[in-house]
Amino acid sequence: MACLGDDTWFALSQMRSASLTLQENSENFGPDNSAMGEYRLEKVFPVYAVGVSEPDPNLIVSVDNTASTVGDPIWDAVKLDAKLEAEKEPILSSFLYASILTHDCLERALSFVLSNRLQNPTLLATQLMDIFSDVIMHNRCIQCSIRLDLQACKDRDPSCLSYCSALLYLKGYHSLQTHRVAHALWKQGRKVLALALQSRVSEVFGVDIHPAAQIGEGILLDHATGIVIGETAVIGNRVSLMQGVTLGGTGKETGDRHPKIGQGALIGASATILGNIKIGEGAMVGAGSLVMKDVPPHSMVTGIPAKVIGYVDDQDPSLTMKHDASKEFFKRVAISCNEARSNGAVASERDDGAT
Repeated sequence: MACLGDDTWFALSQMRSASLTLQENSENFGPDNSAMGEYRLEKVFPVYAVGVSEPDPNLIVSVDNTASTVGDPIWDAVKLDAKLEAEKEPILSSFLYASILTHDCLERALSFVLSNRLQNPTLLATQLMDIFSDVIMHNRCIQCSIRLDLQACKDRDPSCLSYCSALLYLKGYHSLQTHRVAHALWKQGRKVLALALQSRVSEVFGVDIHPAAQIGEGILLDHATGIVIGETAVIGNRVSLMQGVTLGGTGKETGDRHPKIGQGALIGASATILGNIKIGEGAMVGAGSLVMKDVPPHSMVTGIPAKVIGYVDDQDPSLTMKHDASKEFFKRVAISCNEARSNGAVASERDDGAT
């Protein structure tokens, strides 16, 4: 299959819908990678802009007329960034040329970058390059996801300078795309190779994602260090996870034992979510929280153990990346805590008096 270059980008119109149906036991939590639907959107890309009601007109691809050829705006942006960076920093020109400018599409450039980051004496870069290219070039779902994930990095991470820098340097992006390849290999029955890639990602990037885990599109693994995602975990579209997040089990039980994260959720740094529980769509989990029960959609939970402390106004907090609440909100929480403590003290005095 050809690259999604200038003459073939319209093939995106045959991919899954950007709002991919997430199913897990009839629940909207996991991507159904077995079916390939058609885009129903008149405008394909991008769909995850932050704080923008309409997509950036400079990056929109129209597929109204699929008979006409259109460009790949993400790949064009990556190449332009690389050219500008090569002019600014001549010392990096060879690196930028080898990593990006010598390739004819995003798929091959990504395969080159990943293979060179993950190589070791037993997994040679040339071998990894063949593995990544073969999987990505024959999987339209992955081709769509690598672009939506790259857009998520650019939109949601204020430290991300360009599409080029995200492709070259962000280990959260690298970990996620390697997982997509490993997941495809796992489904093909090539489990040993999939686990080998998981192991290398854990060693190199400090991110441990089981190749069987199901992960949607438009995902941001911000910073990514210390993220652990278990075998039966399912993550919906447009989710953002900060560093140190654990989606784990509660013990040695087997079967479906890991969390299901609804689309648009925002999971704060070092949050630990354990067991086969559901984090509702558009929910926010505060940093450092321990979650062991279902979280309602569009709610905000925090604490150890986590409790609902309010509700989120944003439809998808993962897009805004606002981890804090308003001053008035926290004032109400503080008043409620003080009242609870006061009532507890009064009850304790009564008990002492009765004694």
